[in-house]
Amino acid sequence: MTVRGLAPTEAGGQRGVPVSELASLPAPEVLRRMGSSDAGLDEGEAARRLAATGPNAVRTHHARAGAVLLRQLRSPLLVLLAGTALVSFFLGEQTDAIVIGTILVASVGLSFVNEYRAERATAQLHAQISHRVTVLRGGVPVPVDVVSVVPGDVVRLVRGEVVPADVRLLEATGLQCDEGVLTGESVPVNKDTAAVDPGAALGDLTCCALMGTVVRRGNGVGVVVGTGGHTEFGRVAAQLGDRQPETEFQAGLRRFSGLLLRVAITLMTVIVVANVVLQRPLVESLLFALAIAVGITPQLLPAVVSTSLAIGSRDLARRKVLVKRLVCIEDLGDMDILVTDKTGTLTEGHISLTAALDPAGHDAADVLALGRLAGDAPVDDTPFDDPLEQAMWVSPIAPRGDDPPRLAVAPFDHDRQLSSALVRGPDGIPLLVVKGAPETVLARCVGVPAGAHGTLENLFAAGGRVIAVATRPARDLREITPSDESGLSLAGYLVFLDQPKQGAAESLERLAQLGVTVKVCTGDNALVAQKVCDELGLPVTGTLTGSDLARLDEERLVAAAQATTIFARVNPEQKAMVMRVLRRQGRGVGFLGDGVNDALALHSADIGISVDTAVDVAKDAADVILLEKDLGVLADGITEGRGIFANTIKYVLMGTSSNFGNMFSAAAASGILSFLPMLPSQILLNNLLYDSSQLAIPTDRVDPEQLRAPSHWDIGLIRRFMLFFGPISSLFDFLTFAIMLGPFHAGPSLFRAGWFVESLATQTLIIFAIRTRRPMLRSRPSAALMVAAGTVVLVGAWIPLSPLAGLLGFASPPATFYAMLAGLVLAYLALVELAKRLFYAEFDTARPPRPAVRPHRRLQRRASRFSVGGRLPS
Repeated sequence: MTVRGLAPTEAGGQRGVPVSELASLPAPEVLRRMGSSDAGLDEGEAARRLAATGPNAVRTHHARAGAVLLRQLRSPLLVLLAGTALVSFFLGEQTDAIVIGTILVASVGLSFVNEYRAERATAQLHAQISHRVTVLRGGVPVPVDVVSVVPGDVVRLVRGEVVPADVRLLEATGLQCDEGVLTGESVPVNKDTAAVDPGAALGDLTCCALMGTVVRRGNGVGVVVGTGGHTEFGRVAAQLGDRQPETEFQAGLRRFSGLLLRVAITLMTVIVVANVVLQRPLVESLLFALAIAVGITPQLLPAVVSTSLAIGSRDLARRKVLVKRLVCIEDLGDMDILVTDKTGTLTEGHISLTAALDPAGHDAADVLALGRLAGDAPVDDTPFDDPLEQAMWVSPIAPRGDDPPRLAVAPFDHDRQLSSALVRGPDGIPLLVVKGAPETVLARCVGVPAGAHGTLENLFAAGGRVIAVATRPARDLREITPSDESGLSLAGYLVFLDQPKQGAAESLERLAQLGVTVKVCTGDNALVAQKVCDELGLPVTGTLTGSDLARLDEERLVAAAQATTIFARVNPEQKAMVMRVLRRQGRGVGFLGDGVNDALALHSADIGISVDTAVDVAKDAADVILLEKDLGVLADGITEGRGIFANTIKYVLMGTSSNFGNMFSAAAASGILSFLPMLPSQILLNNLLYDSSQLAIPTDRVDPEQLRAPSHWDIGLIRRFMLFFGPISSLFDFLTFAIMLGPFHAGPSLFRAGWFVESLATQTLIIFAIRTRRPMLRSRPSAALMVAAGTVVLVGAWIPLSPLAGLLGFASPPATFYAMLAGLVLAYLALVELAKRLFYAEFDTARPPRPAVRPHRRLQRRASRFSVGGRLPS
């Protein structure tokens, strides 16, 4: 089979034709141009085209070693230090320059290995997240991964799916697509199969469904005319590049790095000026100042964070939680309000039809027969997307028979809360059958029988989920419009049951212990939601319905939303509005949903959470995917996220206390002593050893009280911590200076050896006091952290005694020095313990304000759906 009309790409493959070029052609001509047919491609031809075109992906992401290494070399301080060392080499200081170069290579290598491992972990994580679409291969429906779709494939489009490629429609039944991601229009566009005029604008291509848009209503079939970067969506996504919006966690990292950089620049300036005034060699002074700056900047912070997130992502994957971007783990731990749907989360999600009743509450199997007519018809025994429809068709209450032909269909949508069908009645007269939310159906009925409302209230009070069915003769009706769904006669009710979920009560208790407030947002009746919450022990402080929300102004809605537990009978826009209102209070708001009507809320939440079995549009909008729809699994994810943040903060506080103290001591001593207190190579070696010990922090245990509420970046706290604990570190440095110059009568080499060992021991071991707010001995660190810290201290103590001492500029300290060192370390830890109690007693972390509106991320998120090769931008 040949493929005609396909445009070659730069890579030599064929990705398709711009959809605008084919929209003016009749559907049969488009099939011919694409070398396809109504039955689609056969497997062999599809494989050949995939090899020629490549994957249907907007971006291809891999863990690239070169890119990771380049990021390590971008530090201006490292580049400047390496350049100065090179100048020093040619000025005759070859040994110092070689030592500095070796230490810099080791430092860069350490960061590279850890970040590259984290990149590979991300690639493996992303490989577990896939999206599938149904295509016709030889006339047989076959589910394939979205990246395997090729030009000429005939695809099926159903409600809730993200369109996998640019498609020319061959069939369309009530099809509407949300094209806001491309055009910015919020109103879904009606689709049909009629060709459009040549040169039609993007928003006017009504016979086409475009990649990345969402099927809001109806269904359709179409032939793929463009894939990957050769689609309208791909061209827009390519202009965005790989940059993802900055999360709150990333912004905190940036602000912290900026704080230390400003401190480093200040110290550098003071040191260089002081040394010039003291008439010391300029190159030596510059090297020393740069080494001080490198020592205080958080060189390994990216590696520590990446390692923490990579370890966390693997742990979460084992606990059935997948994150699309590693930094989403931090957002997950930041959540303290969870808004969730009811079905499958608080209930089992296995919906069964329990009764078909007339308005008086008596059994009436014919109501079920009518309900089936007003919904989707089964196709080849394929399960329905809507569990209510599935329950109706498998129910034994009324056996499936020969259904009358449906003359027209108006699919369900969340604005009308109805679905309708026009069928030929037994007497040959067309009959309009309508079903939907009982309140909506009853409002459109005339002459509602006495007792119908009482029957409905009893069904709701019993916890049943109810759909009302109504009819009316429609002799002159050919198509169904919303205005036709009126003047109805109530036929009866369909009653469904979804039992409260086993273990949900325990999961709700766990979330409460984590400080997470749970709210329920459902399209179901408020009484049904109330009964489920009561059975699970979830306290209900208030209930609002969709009609209540519509009557509240913005200010009253902000207050009401905080005090409300159940939001019932809400439409998609109202769900999203609830998310935005809750976020205005500065809370971390998560939303858990899996349906078409949840996509807007998932986008609007701080952290969108869906499940692996959700519709595509929900998975696409989510940041986190649960492999099991269970609040217990989500509680595991929140705990993991908070643990990762707690361990990251440990490294940050280390860098702002001991690092700052030691570098301040070095800067002060350089202006007092007649020699440099430590050579540049010695400072860099000290920093390398210290950072090596900190790479074990991601494995550390976290105290239970640190997990009970989310923690947030607070630069004010970090700055105060630095100014409070840094001087304590400097105090013991100056005490060491006095001992070395006094009792030991140390010259430059012995002085530097003594301070090298003391500074490394104190700044490394202080992690055991800083890592917890508890008394140090009442919080057990991880074995890896203890081994790493102990090993680094021993290596540091050994270096001045080793054969490397002369090369590094050290003299061997006497045994009495090490005895003095042990006493200094113990006194230092004891003083820090006392200071820690005073510090936390006076300063309680305040939650920083959140942005009122989260950055618009719809296109970036959706681009990740059409990616292949592993790595999502993080």
